[in-house]
Amino acid sequence: MIRETYRIWTLAGLIFFNISSYAQSDNTITTALPDPLISNSGKKISDSQDWMMNRRKELLTLFEDNVYGQLPKDFDSIRFRLKTDDKLAMNGKATLKEIGIDVYRNKQLVTINVTLFIPADAKKASPVFLLINHRGRNVTDPTRAVKSDFWPAEEVIAKGYAIAAFNVSDVAADNNDTYKQGVLRLYPEQLKMPNGMKALGAWAWGAMRVMDYFEKDKDINASKVALVGHSRGGKAALWTGAQDKRFALTISSCSGEGGAALSRHLVGEKIQDLNKNFPYWFCDGYKQFNSNVNALPVDHHELIALIAPRAVYVASASDDQWADPLGEFLSLKYAEPVFKLFGLNPLPVKEQPAKDTPVKSASLGYHMREGVHNLTLYDWERYMDFAASTSIFK
Repeated sequence: MIRETYRIWTLAGLIFFNISSYAQSDNTITTALPDPLISNSGKKISDSQDWMMNRRKELLTLFEDNVYGQLPKDFDSIRFRLKTDDKLAMNGKATLKEIGIDVYRNKQLVTINVTLFIPADAKKASPVFLLINHRGRNVTDPTRAVKSDFWPAEEVIAKGYAIAAFNVSDVAADNNDTYKQGVLRLYPEQLKMPNGMKALGAWAWGAMRVMDYFEKDKDINASKVALVGHSRGGKAALWTGAQDKRFALTISSCSGEGGAALSRHLVGEKIQDLNKNFPYWFCDGYKQFNSNVNALPVDHHELIALIAPRAVYVASASDDQWADPLGEFLSLKYAEPVFKLFGLNPLPVKEQPAKDTPVKSASLGYHMREGVHNLTLYDWERYMDFAASTSIFK
């Protein structure tokens, strides 16, 4: 049983609401959460216009300065190269496009390689699922000699959607020794700033450049793009969705601490674990909260809230306590007041649902799959069901 109590008070100039949430199994307690609807000056946000014009900007800045680092918006030029255009892929069921996205800044070049399958029988521009792939390139094998449920291209095509992916190593290697050799060569000044982006920010930047390409491809409906990320990729996906309003649906799979899970829900991975094991993911300013999570001026329900009124789906796995499934669910619940500003209904449950029991509203979706930390065909099927049932991709 999840039991909730609310109390408002001011602490260090910030407004917090107290939430005591008891999990069925471990009686863990979440401490004070920042209220997304109270501005930095203490003003109550009461309508969607005030949120979009004022509070949203405040929260983005707080996340930039204290968690993910700022995302640079400038570059000198961008070029899209169609390297493969195979209209007989998947035994004639899809068109395969392989695209090189060349981005130039200060005489430096980064190339993002995109694999894209489009249904062969599409009568109009296709909605697309884009994966931020932090695993091996063979997971998204364009030849389909290797197939993986992590990126089930055939099943997505069969549902009438396009599916695409890029590998994080094209923009920032998932490695503390080499992550600077990608997009950060274009933006070396970021490495000198306490709120400069590192690897996770670079992955978000890369997803945005793929969206730039989608806007130019007549076969893709760029207004119906779902961004998918698992684990660390899920953290990057949520940060991308918060930053870039062009993504219609943001999907987080088992993203845990630094992603969908509440930092103040002290289960599984903690901030200090992230910064110790992966010091190249988040901005340097994040380290100041290693031993004092309550000083963090934001929490991850506010990250999800930044995506409103666009759609968000969060997925957990029952045996993945390191990613804190309950904390991921609670983030969605405590983001709901912001979605309500836009007239959007909350999830139809107050407590975390049982395993393999998806729940959804028009803009929010959640499930906890039985099993371990992974992205599976079951997860993808739920994402496609959500997109179809909520009219996002119709």
